[in-house]
Amino acid sequence: MFFPLIRRYVLMAVAIPLAAAGVRKLTDVVEERRGPSRSTRLLRKGADTLQGRFGRQKKRGRFVFGR
Repeated sequence: MFFPLIRRYVLMAVAIPLAAAGVRKLTDVVEERRGPSRSTRLLRKGADTLQGRFGRQKKRGRFVFGR
């Protein structure tokens, strides 16, 4: 009963941020060798999306509207 819950927590808390960090590192290496390109830009954007969705959320102001 608890194993699926633990597995989901480990996936969200550990595996996804590590994957995003790995993609960022890969993007840096490829950009060093070949320069920026559409594929590296898409990889970095995907890593940012993963980090924003599953990673640490940005703090928002208490009375900030329209974001």
